[in-house]
Amino acid sequence: MRVAFVGKGGSGKTTLSALFARHLARSGAPLVAIDGDINQHLAHALGLDEDETFGAPPLSSRTGEIKDHLRGANPRIVSREAMVKTTPPGRGSRLLRLLGDDEVHGTHVREVGGVPLMVTGAFDESDLGVACYHSKLGAVELYLNHLVDGPGEYVVVDMTAGADAFASGLFTRFDMTFLVVEPTRKSVSVYRQYQEHAAEFGVPVAVVGNKVTGEDDLLFLKEHVGDDLLAHCVQSSYVRAQEQGREHGELESHNRRTLDALKAAVDARTKDWAAFQRHAVEFHLRNAAAWANAATGHDLSAQVDPEFRHGPEALTRPTARP
Repeated sequence: MRVAFVGKGGSGKTTLSALFARHLARSGAPLVAIDGDINQHLAHALGLDEDETFGAPPLSSRTGEIKDHLRGANPRIVSREAMVKTTPPGRGSRLLRLLGDDEVHGTHVREVGGVPLMVTGAFDESDLGVACYHSKLGAVELYLNHLVDGPGEYVVVDMTAGADAFASGLFTRFDMTFLVVEPTRKSVSVYRQYQEHAAEFGVPVAVVGNKVTGEDDLLFLKEHVGDDLLAHCVQSSYVRAQEQGREHGELESHNRRTLDALKAAVDARTKDWAAFQRHAVEFHLRNAAAWANAATGHDLSAQVDPEFRHGPEALTRPTARP
């Protein structure tokens, strides 16, 4: 199952992404965490020292190689230059299994704090005035488009802050989106934006309250979020100690129960491969018409393979040439 953590900047979504990923790892579940935020802090939240660097190349630094690997022998994709972030897989494409023996996982995954992690890459000086951060997230979108994750497997993505997560079709690539909301009016306003956009596409969103210090905070969230409030985290001395580089016992029992509730909510979801493929095709055609046809010089609607059906069966189905 694919899980996204989104929310207003400073709401604690990176911290919760790290806590949830470690929670899954301790349970023995196969998982990959992905840092998809413009501020690349997930590795450090998982335990990487501030003076250490992540030991694998970022996904955005090898997007061309990732495209070459994923397009495989798909005759509808004539070159890496003709493959854009929304290009869906078809017959002949290379599909991925979580942590499989493939070029993408072998090159980009390193373990931090017991969690297999991939990073998108920071928005650096060379990007200023040239590119937007969503161009870097293209490799994440391609990865999720070509991934066939099985029961009991998880992908946890720390997404960009605010409503930026809706600037591409990436928001439809998840089975569950956890919206981290502080008990403040600004954070609630971001929640309302998310709900409006997500409802249009049937994207499931559950709210996780964070930094709750007392009954007044909790009542505020219940008033403004209502039934969407799945669970909440209380202000954590454990998390603060971790952020200050100190060891401080264990995560509070209430917050551990919240992580249990998040996992239960994800596990209760039913995988809908048909909807996943439908959204992938829809957003690819939107992008093709809006900019990608002109940018590549190709009619990218032709990349859609109408005979392709995503999901576990696609891993065993004989390759056919359209």
